[in-house]
Amino acid sequence: MTAIITEKFRLHNATQFSESFNEAAKSTYYMMIGKSTPFTSGTSGGTDSSPPTPADDVTSEFNVWDQAIAAKNVAAGDVSHAISRLNWANSTTFDMYESDVSSTNLTTSGKSSIYESTFFFRTSDNRVYKVIDNNGGTAYSGSEPTSESTSFFSQGGYVLKYMYTITSAEQTKFLTTDFMPVSTDSTVSTAAVDGKIESLIVTAGTGYTDGTYYVAVNGDGTSAGTTSGAVIEFVVSSGAIASFGLTSGTDTIVYSGGTNYTYGTITLTDDTVFANAGLTTAVDSGDIDNGSGGVIKVVISPKGGHGSNAVNELGGHFVIMNTLFVGAEGDDLLTGNDFRNISIVTEPTNFGTTTVATDTTARQTYALKLASTSGTFTADEKITQATTLAIGKVVQWDANNNILYYHQERYPDYGTSTVGAYIAFSGANVVTGATSGATGTPDASADSAVTLANSNTITFTDGYANPELEPDSGNVIYIENRAPITRATDQTEDIKIVVEF
Repeated sequence: MTAIITEKFRLHNATQFSESFNEAAKSTYYMMIGKSTPFTSGTSGGTDSSPPTPADDVTSEFNVWDQAIAAKNVAAGDVSHAISRLNWANSTTFDMYESDVSSTNLTTSGKSSIYESTFFFRTSDNRVYKVIDNNGGTAYSGSEPTSESTSFFSQGGYVLKYMYTITSAEQTKFLTTDFMPVSTDSTVSTAAVDGKIESLIVTAGTGYTDGTYYVAVNGDGTSAGTTSGAVIEFVVSSGAIASFGLTSGTDTIVYSGGTNYTYGTITLTDDTVFANAGLTTAVDSGDIDNGSGGVIKVVISPKGGHGSNAVNELGGHFVIMNTLFVGAEGDDLLTGNDFRNISIVTEPTNFGTTTVATDTTARQTYALKLASTSGTFTADEKITQATTLAIGKVVQWDANNNILYYHQERYPDYGTSTVGAYIAFSGANVVTGATSGATGTPDASADSAVTLANSNTITFTDGYANPELEPDSGNVIYIENRAPITRATDQTEDIKIVVEF
């Protein structure tokens, strides 16, 4: 038994995922950054220069929450279908659209799937074109195309179809070195005709009588095999059938494309070929029958016609998400440390509730409001608390407000004792920094909101504040470990994640 997962299955899943961001009963997605402490062989594995490969297991999902620093909601406008980025360059040989690419009918570049091939490209001004014919597999030779015509046009020796233009906003949010956004141009889509025959593949043959001829396309199109269906005009010169093109009297062209074809065939004989477009004037005996080897193959257009749905036609089974972490946005995106982990979580809830979060940003560290301090706590140092013996790691120290942000990762001397016991920080017990020697006592009387640098507030209870999202809520659907990225108040992290279905 043989089977495949089709491109339409991949597109279906990509579309369902994309639509889940903006449909009526939409899902909620947050992008989280985390892991302020270095990767080490004794804890997470790997190193900062060679981050560990994430595991798809239960423990890894819990670890993501332990080390989370901040999260930001991914909005509908932060998501786009995407395709591979293929840049136009003169003297490049591109593949061309064919309706029956397979292991027995490879593309010019040797691909067995049209969606893995180079049958489209992006120009320097962000116009995207589909290659309808690549001149027998030769290199493009000419200037960069700029046409936005809804009709096919010839340039550089190729027949091209304008598909859409990437807007400046889409370029900023979704264009990467390897991927580009894809969308359908409404003008192009409106002009598309379902089942119209628009391109051909010609084998020239030999021995045919020179002249201009017409032949009907048989198949399942409306009025197929008649003048009301698709009709092909072809030119024979020096005994050979001219290659496909757009110039009547010189090329083999689609004289009329018909509609509703899902397959089509052309038979070249004296009985089926005519000397006029009305298919009423017979050719002379032997004009066609005396030739041999000539074939005109019909290329079936994609469902809906070329340009009707650029996402489907160009293989948009990728979805790209773009989120900007702007400085200390919302006073939740802490800037006093670096991060090494990026994750996507669905349906997280507000801390201590079952209500799905909706805030734009969320702080994910614990925080202490200290009543009295001595010295300056430093990022990543170990902190311990007298009496409780709680252990944690500093994420950021806010000296202006005496707020200590910290994590308790599930590693000995990071958030647990040497025997693996987790103990929460609590009470008015002194907290000490192992490296800096700084000390501070939690303010047991701190039961109000503290205004932060960007006028947002953080509310403490007996000097303690919890993360804003409930740890381990929702589902972690994406985990990425990477080399450390240092944050700063005047810096923006532009994070793009591409998901392939």
